Amino acid sequence: MFDNLTEKFDSVFKKLRGQGSLSEDNIKAALREVRLVLLEADVNFRVVKDFVAAVRERAVGQDVLKSLTPAQQVIKIVRDELGRLMGEGTDNSLDLAARPPVPVMLCGLQGAGKTTTCGKLALRMRREKRTPLLVPADVYRPAAIEQLKTVGRQLDIPVFDSQPGQDPVEICRQARDFAELNGYDTLILDTAGRLHIDDELMGELARIKADLEPREILFVADAMTGQDAVNVAQSFDERIDITGVILTKLDGDARGGASLSIRAVTGKPIKLVGLGEKMDALEVFHPDRMAQRILGMGDVLSLIEKAEAVIDQEQAADMEKRLRKEGFTLETFRDQLQSIKKMGSMESLLKMIPGAGKALKQAKGMQLPDKELKKVEAIINSMTAAERRNHRILNGSRRMRIAKGSGTTVQDINQLLKRFTEAQKMMKKLQQMGPKGLKGMLGRGGMPPF
Repeated sequence: MFDNLTEKFDSVFKKLRGQGSLSEDNIKAALREVRLVLLEADVNFRVVKDFVAAVRERAVGQDVLKSLTPAQQVIKIVRDELGRLMGEGTDNSLDLAARPPVPVMLCGLQGAGKTTTCGKLALRMRREKRTPLLVPADVYRPAAIEQLKTVGRQLDIPVFDSQPGQDPVEICRQARDFAELNGYDTLILDTAGRLHIDDELMGELARIKADLEPREILFVADAMTGQDAVNVAQSFDERIDITGVILTKLDGDARGGASLSIRAVTGKPIKLVGLGEKMDALEVFHPDRMAQRILGMGDVLSLIEKAEAVIDQEQAADMEKRLRKEGFTLETFRDQLQSIKKMGSMESLLKMIPGAGKALKQAKGMQLPDKELKKVEAIINSMTAAERRNHRILNGSRRMRIAKGSGTTVQDINQLLKRFTEAQKMMKKLQQMGPKGLKGMLGRGGMPPF
């Protein structure tokens, strides 16, 4: 979503870096461009005005103008203000500290991804050792109840049995009693949406709020709708006092204005963001990390957290033993690839590494890393166990057989083996470093060296 915004910010800062020294005039000229960049990204006008004023006030101070690297100082100020704009320094964690079952109500307009987000949130809570119960309280949209039940079956998470035509408040009340009797500690309420805001919808949500007293009232906003999402969030907040926002479709190609405006306009934090269609693609929103990503600085902390979430420590220890016993083989490399695939697309991972996202964009003619990794995995899977453990036995006829079996060419296999022998040399150096060398790599997701 932020690729275009990142590119334009980079263009503005490039001009600043070209200046030997900065004056108030060229800082103001740069901020005029920053203002245009934000307005083009569909950021709320009042938010842009306040943002530029805050940056200008800090950037024209004498400490900046007299510093050895004034351009870097201005970039740091912009990063700080972007983080502040999106809520840096405020607590955006879910508040579930109450007597169970704790009700969490999701609300929003139709099409924002509310029902799917309920499933994603339930999965996230289960991974945090909670026992959620999904509650379908949308009795108006055709097949809404069945959709949530399908999501529940897919995730193996229980869904309360409700029927179309029932009173939504009564459904939620019965679900609370059921959860209390059966040991569920969290209720995730999937409430009705509309194509637009109306008094009937708001009245129903207000009745659910009054009866169940949800600990969290989360507005689900479609980031692709830009300022419309901000305006609707503001209306929901005025009527039912939301506690936070979940932004969906943040992996889309919209301009990103909603994510930069919604916290400033509503005063309520963005708590979670949806970054894909997979059910595990719901992440905690970190304003400081998002600011760094927007400015092309990467997000290494999120990358490490992704690795730690998917890497089984026992599996990593087992792989370390195999590496010491057998060395770095094509078989161990394939296992590493499979671990990385669990973390998401290679392109999304590379964007978290400072500078890598920009390099990817410049290499437009290059095949996407995911396609390359699939090809590598297909080649390795077409080998026998003996060939994977000892690539030196791969003569011409064996390579021809593997190429036919994997749908690749002998040249592809030759390139893989060339890179693999280089990687082996690097692994030997890591082994010479002792336990810290291998554990450092395996504990961070076992990134392959090519």
